[in-house]
Amino acid sequence: MTTCASRMLEKFVAPYDAHVIERLRAADAVLLGKTNMDEFAMGSSTENSAYQITRNPWDLERTPGGSSGGSAAAVSALMAPLSLGSDTGGSIRQPAGLCGVVGMKPTYGRVSRFGLIAYASSLDQIGPFARDVKGAALLLEAIAGHDGRDSTSVPHDVPHYSQTVDHPLEGLKIGYAKEHFAPGLDPEVERSVKDALNIYKKLGATIQEISLPHQKYAVAVYYLVAPSEASSNLARYDGVHYGHRAAQFDSMVDMYSASRGEGFGSEVKRRIMLGTYALSAGYYDAYYLKALKVRRLIRNDFDEAFGEVDIIATPVNPTPAFKIGELVNDPLAMYLSDIYTISANLAGIPGISVPAGFSSGGLPLGLQLLGAPFAEGKLLRAARMFERETDWHTRIPPNMVVTK
Repeated sequence: MTTCASRMLEKFVAPYDAHVIERLRAADAVLLGKTNMDEFAMGSSTENSAYQITRNPWDLERTPGGSSGGSAAAVSALMAPLSLGSDTGGSIRQPAGLCGVVGMKPTYGRVSRFGLIAYASSLDQIGPFARDVKGAALLLEAIAGHDGRDSTSVPHDVPHYSQTVDHPLEGLKIGYAKEHFAPGLDPEVERSVKDALNIYKKLGATIQEISLPHQKYAVAVYYLVAPSEASSNLARYDGVHYGHRAAQFDSMVDMYSASRGEGFGSEVKRRIMLGTYALSAGYYDAYYLKALKVRRLIRNDFDEAFGEVDIIATPVNPTPAFKIGELVNDPLAMYLSDIYTISANLAGIPGISVPAGFSSGGLPLGLQLLGAPFAEGKLLRAARMFERETDWHTRIPPNMVVTK
């Protein structure tokens, strides 16, 4: 069954496989099962699932991040060596950072979205989780490539990522944006990123400060664009063709409202309402259209930055993993947990999260590397350079049993 962790699709059995699953079957992958997530990928803690709360293997009282928290937790807890997730605003990289594994969001269009249940169609992208960069390279190589069933799939050849990932980059230029080291960033997270930059410097990389002046608008832009697209995409769940239908109703309109009211959780309803409002007559120009214009400025900032540097290094999360329930009643604080990942989705560029240390409380800290469009190979190689110099990716959560 394919439920999107929602009561709306509680009994839905998909009639076909997604493109990425077809690719994995063709590569003789052994598919173990499906993992938990925030309902319809809307959340940053996997607490919005209609079924269960997923816990962080490093501390069971804390969240694994989201929305693909189940995929990150499964790899972190040694339940599987690899997994897939979808990344709309950081939903692969953010849980990877909080769970101490590698997670990558490819360039928009690099991996087919055919068979992916849409949240925000201009932002969604499928990508890999793995215990190390080599695993991520191998899985990305298996799932990437053009697919005519997805109109946004780009007809580019897929490089042999797994064969080049161990080749160090000569003359690597890494930028760090001053906007990413502002108030609100946990000191231990900041230290881990700066320590990573020092490692790169010792490896011969050039480190320089850059500016992404429109980064400060990323969260506001995202929470106009993504909910607007969600409002449209989730309109299909009306209790007519498939999905949950209310047992009692008085009219067709009542059936629609009752079915959607029962089937959707509170966070999904919140985002549908935000999006519907932003798209409504009298507000479209003031909110949605303006957000699209600022989105273009965010992309322009990255284009300009990648004219100076090869890679941009940033934090993944502003803090280590937070406790379950800590932010659930504070939507704004929850939304801000994606502050460093959202802009890559708005710009359509690739990003990867790699383990980069631990907090004083023993919680994983991540390093995010961002690259120019379709520079996944360079990102993987840069990430592997760092990984070879550290052992953070070899650590396993306490109480995990390893058998050989």
